Amino acid sequence: MANYKTTQIRNTCLLGHSGSGKTSLAEAILYLTKSTDRLGKPSEGNTVCDYDPEEIKRGFSLQDSIAPIVWKNTKINFIDTPGYLDFVGEVAQALRVADSAIIVIDGKSGVEVGAELAWDYATEAGIPKSFFINKFDDQDAHFTKLFQEMKEHFGVSVCPVLIPMKVDRECKGFLNLIDLKAYVYDDSGKHSEGEIPPEFQDRVDEYRGILLESLAETSDELMEKFFAEEEITREEAVEALHNGIVSGSIAPVICGSSTKMWSVEALLDIIVDSFPSFITKKNEKVVKDSKVEDMPIDPDGDAALFVFKTVADPFVGKMTYFKVMNGTLSNDMALRNLTSGVSEKFAHIYTIRGKKQTEVDSLCCGDIGMTAKLVATNTNDTLTNSDKISPYKPIEYQEPFLTMAITPKAKGDEDKISSGISRILEEDYTIRYENDAETKQLLISGLGDIHLDVIMAKLKNRYNVAVDLVEPKIAYRETIRKKVQAEGKHKKQSGGHGQYGHVRIEFSPGEAEGLTFTESVVGGAVPKGFFPAVEKGLQEAMQKGVLAGFPMVNLAANLYDGSYHDVDSSEMAFKIAANLAYKEGLPKAGPVILEPVGELKVYVPENMVGDIIGDLNKRRGRVLGMNAMEKKKGYQVVEAEVPKAEMTDYSIALRAMTQGKGSFVFRFVRYEEVPAAIAQKIIADAKTEAEQ
Repeated sequence: MANYKTTQIRNTCLLGHSGSGKTSLAEAILYLTKSTDRLGKPSEGNTVCDYDPEEIKRGFSLQDSIAPIVWKNTKINFIDTPGYLDFVGEVAQALRVADSAIIVIDGKSGVEVGAELAWDYATEAGIPKSFFINKFDDQDAHFTKLFQEMKEHFGVSVCPVLIPMKVDRECKGFLNLIDLKAYVYDDSGKHSEGEIPPEFQDRVDEYRGILLESLAETSDELMEKFFAEEEITREEAVEALHNGIVSGSIAPVICGSSTKMWSVEALLDIIVDSFPSFITKKNEKVVKDSKVEDMPIDPDGDAALFVFKTVADPFVGKMTYFKVMNGTLSNDMALRNLTSGVSEKFAHIYTIRGKKQTEVDSLCCGDIGMTAKLVATNTNDTLTNSDKISPYKPIEYQEPFLTMAITPKAKGDEDKISSGISRILEEDYTIRYENDAETKQLLISGLGDIHLDVIMAKLKNRYNVAVDLVEPKIAYRETIRKKVQAEGKHKKQSGGHGQYGHVRIEFSPGEAEGLTFTESVVGGAVPKGFFPAVEKGLQEAMQKGVLAGFPMVNLAANLYDGSYHDVDSSEMAFKIAANLAYKEGLPKAGPVILEPVGELKVYVPENMVGDIIGDLNKRRGRVLGMNAMEKKKGYQVVEAEVPKAEMTDYSIALRAMTQGKGSFVFRFVRYEEVPAAIAQKIIADAKTEAEQ
């Protein structure tokens, strides 16, 4: 692929609901531009963009994939993204380096949740948006109804550009409202241009009026012409469409069918003529002194790039995907990583189409590329040869809250699990992994059940580690509610020196989380030298509570009496005596089980608040209040406190209740007493486990 200037490059990502046809559209574009010699289909597992074995097996995208093509002397880097909500981290990466977004909508299914979320994501990213309404080869695809639905969801910026000609539910072609031409397609996907049929003139007049009104709002001059009913030329319309897309006042709508190659050529023409290049926005977001600021983009300046994706390939090694944000990158450069401070050499740089790598000598500002085997570079890093460039604004990833415990199918695989997951963590920042010392479980957190399933499949396929996922244990605690006095005496004679330790301790609820140890012994009943041994004995005993073996917390212990033997007493004897007093006294001190409780914030559309509150009540939650979201119109924040034990499946449940529109954050705040009925079950389960 030849070298291109920044103004000749377009970076656009394909967003939308799963199954809307994003990958099929990318394949149609690749085939039309002769970048491939066949039209790939996800159902047949032969697409360029879905090349990972797991994607081929499952039949849908799991990661973003880059598909560069050339159209009319312009290089367009398409970034195909997954539609499943579990892989929204990939969408965030694509949006960070894209300069525009095409939201793909199924013409039959209408505006689905994935399209609404895609609009929100692109809006938050601050990039222009457009629509490709797909699958108009389906008789049940209705434009009029769908267009009205889109206006209701996305507002007045939705603007028709290419609309279908339908006769008796059959799509006979498409009407270009800018060129005022009719496109009719043959079986091979090639089109012929013609005059607009008279029977469609009223339809054209209606939707062209909407288009012209949107175009007129981009400038005072066009507004005057519109009200004077003067003709707006094609050149003026194209320029106005570009200005409207860049400003966000216009989101063009193009109808077609990716599998039939309908309207694909027209879409590419609009991208070349009207979509922005990287330099259009003039500035890029950087972080300086912990503040986000604008920094001018200079295609002729010092080289700087931003890493937006990392792939841990078991054969190639670490593959680093980047966008050139400033200047030009060439393969003889060494750039300093502003995060690690390490200088990295770029001996080989590539452009990527799916999994195919093409080595190039250089990449200009705005282009996207890949290099392999960088030593100390990860996603979100900035590399540059300039002291004037600040780190680029990092990608913000959704936090994972669906946590499961990993159990290896083969003994001794724990180290292999940790090694494999650490490699996967390099490429997926929406995963969390920890070894819980208290429950002695390996915990993995993801964005959904499919997400975790894919991670486990990668572990098996890449690193040959087979595992099962089980529900994680809850780290309960025990404490006491009453004051009690207890005695512990350890006396043993076995020839020679014996063992003797004797203590009387008063146990009571403590203020501090751990052990509050005091002594009030009088008359030297227990020598001071044995006080530390008594305290240590109690601390060791507190590792296991008296109800279900969970750690004891908030315990106060006062050593008030005891006795000793001049010869047989020892630190060990007093440690054992303290332990005996603990076991004798605490069952009488009103022991209870405590459970972790967290603060929950649920972000949902206001018409779904009732369902959320009803569900939280079933989860033993206490609703604290509701507030309208400032950044998202029509959304509410429901705040509650919920036991952690009731939150294990909340990611899945919330998605089902809200069709994917809801999100939440959960943070541990404190421990609270478990209701008696639930405590009995916890105790019974703990005893059963101990017996196994």
